[in-house]
Amino acid sequence: MSVFTRVSSDELHHFLERYPIGTLLGFQGIGEGVENTNYFVDTSDGRWVLTLFERTEETGLPYFLSLMEHLAERGFPCPAPAHTHNHQTLTKLNGRWATLVRRLEGGNVLFPTLTQCRQMGTALGTLHVLCTSFSGERANERGPAWRATTGTTLLPHVAADAAALIRSELAVEAAFDWNTLPHGVIHADCFRDNVLFVNERLSGMIDFYYACNDALLYDLAIAVNDWCTEPDGQLNHARAESLIGAYCACREPLSVERKAWNGVLRAAALRFYLSRLYDQHFPRAGDLVHVKEPDTYRHILEWHRTNPPPALLQP
Repeated sequence: MSVFTRVSSDELHHFLERYPIGTLLGFQGIGEGVENTNYFVDTSDGRWVLTLFERTEETGLPYFLSLMEHLAERGFPCPAPAHTHNHQTLTKLNGRWATLVRRLEGGNVLFPTLTQCRQMGTALGTLHVLCTSFSGERANERGPAWRATTGTTLLPHVAADAAALIRSELAVEAAFDWNTLPHGVIHADCFRDNVLFVNERLSGMIDFYYACNDALLYDLAIAVNDWCTEPDGQLNHARAESLIGAYCACREPLSVERKAWNGVLRAAALRFYLSRLYDQHFPRAGDLVHVKEPDTYRHILEWHRTNPPPALLQP
């Protein structure tokens, strides 16, 4: 989350008049993340998160909000969107499409325990199962085509060794058949900063604004790469076993997924290596903009290139 579009107190007061959520008590910009503008908002009726969408077209936004409502109605710990007096979940603020969602209790963890990794695996597996009844469809905007285009765009701007790595991985992915893998709704951004805990209890999963329909295994790979690696990119096997085992207890991977697992882990690492490189070389203007370190994902990618993947097994 970041702040690209400023919102004044008066502007927010007028915006909140559209909602039956009480009067404004206070608000604060959120400086973490990389895509949209976000504010914490407190009203007399509770605590909220305001998101102004900076890049996403309006046609894709109902998918995110409908998905969150679908999950919340089934007891999944995710934010429920607020409705205006006219029963809308999406409206305009300062020229941007905007939405309000309930602010969940809890905080992020930097160094997850094995219990927290198990809870994360269970939550992700549960999400994939619950979404089998969700009818929405949205392509992954950061899928193979985006990775190929973005990687090619970056080649003239990066060092020779980084360019060689990108070319090599793009060649591997070009030969990869994603259509053989089970597809469904994925979160696509299940990093530690998008999952909340109260002590050892997972209290919420947030930031569904990359959600889409893609290979389910890709979603698991994104989580493993963030939750189960060390700063030098090496896999933390205990954390990986805990997270993957809990996930597999909810949804057992197929044999074709086990065979593709290393390639999917590499593709998931490449996606975030490229997006962070792109943001580094083509920065966006804004207040409180947070650009993340690309080499974190270069190290993870290089580790997967030379090591076997963690087992896709129940504990």
